[in-house]
Amino acid sequence: MAVLRSLVIFAIVALMAPAISSATEFVVGGDDGWKLGVKYDEWAQNKQFFIGDILVFKYNPGVHNVYKVNGDDFKSCNVPSNNSLGSFTGNDTIKLATAGNKWYICGTSGHCDGGMKLKIAVLDGAAPAPAPSAASALVATNFHIFLGMIFVTVAIVMVS
Repeated sequence: MAVLRSLVIFAIVALMAPAISSATEFVVGGDDGWKLGVKYDEWAQNKQFFIGDILVFKYNPGVHNVYKVNGDDFKSCNVPSNNSLGSFTGNDTIKLATAGNKWYICGTSGHCDGGMKLKIAVLDGAAPAPAPSAASALVATNFHIFLGMIFVTVAIVMVS
């Protein structure tokens, strides 16, 4: 009887579990990374950023850096004097923890004015789950059929 109860609980969880959405990791600038000559406004244009997503800034440390700034400092390319607001490793990750506009600049002299600046809007809530592909829908359907067959078999054995 305990086995049947365990199987029923497993079935309920398997059949009713919602799709789990996970954070998206964005490498800023894509394959180009964080460097001069990349149009970051175009890179970000068709992307949606949600709370929990992660920005990854990949660059040559010592040549570039990343500062999180406010809107006014972004417009004027004003680098904060507080180095604790900057990142300098060349592989910096920033988790988007709150909704709203976020601004990032390179603090190397002339780089922000040269276009190394990123403005994004972080949306409240979780990212929508991607639509299932035909293959994953087929696997899910086959799994449900297999699970049903197991339960029918167990029920027949338990009744006999």
